[in-house]
Amino acid sequence: MDLGLTGKRTLVMGASSGLGKAIAQALRQEGAKVAICARGKQRLEATALEIDASPLVCDLSQPGAAQHLVEHAESVIGPLDILITNTGGPPVGNFMDVGSELWQQGFQGLWMSAVEGIRTVLSGMQERSWGRIVLVTSLAAKEPVPGLTVSNALRAGLLGLANSLSHEVAGQGVTVNSVLPGYTKTERLAELGVSDEELSANIPAGRLGRPEELAALTAFLCSEHAGYITGQAISVDGGQLMSI
Repeated sequence: MDLGLTGKRTLVMGASSGLGKAIAQALRQEGAKVAICARGKQRLEATALEIDASPLVCDLSQPGAAQHLVEHAESVIGPLDILITNTGGPPVGNFMDVGSELWQQGFQGLWMSAVEGIRTVLSGMQERSWGRIVLVTSLAAKEPVPGLTVSNALRAGLLGLANSLSHEVAGQGVTVNSVLPGYTKTERLAELGVSDEELSANIPAGRLGRPEELAALTAFLCSEHAGYITGQAISVDGGQLMSI
């Protein structure tokens, strides 16, 4: 299936590795022009060379960074047609383990980076009557994960943001959706210190997800074919999500 993405200008946040890298690679393989960002210059440049993308060093935990990132991306590859918001997970901890400083860091990195990025790119999409915005969140946005209090709280809010915004811009050719990865074999998952076997035992599919599986869904949501899909939060979790 031709997704109609040839030449579409795309920015993927947090894309030097893991899910972001897989999404950027999938979009690039569909012919999109892709810019990627991350904090670490060395890994970012290596990934950009591997997948043929434009590398933009950016620390999304800093106020205003996402706005400057979008502006930089548009100066490099042109006005953006597609924005993928994606950041690393906030600090691990139960409610009483997380101080105000960590809450602020999580809010800026996870929440405001999405808000600032979307706000900066949206008017151009509206003017051109075409745009795709996809927020990469987590299964924790619907079913909280013990010990991930900051992530549970902020990611749930992003689903509300995406759905609310989708109503405002649907008539202007812009779609806004969220993808919710379950346990996927990435570096982030390894940091949690839980074995693959232990996690797989609680997943109906009996295995961890692969980054390219989430990437395939994301690429489709960015396509011409998905123009009537908006305001949705779609899980890629091997059947783990129990709620409807």
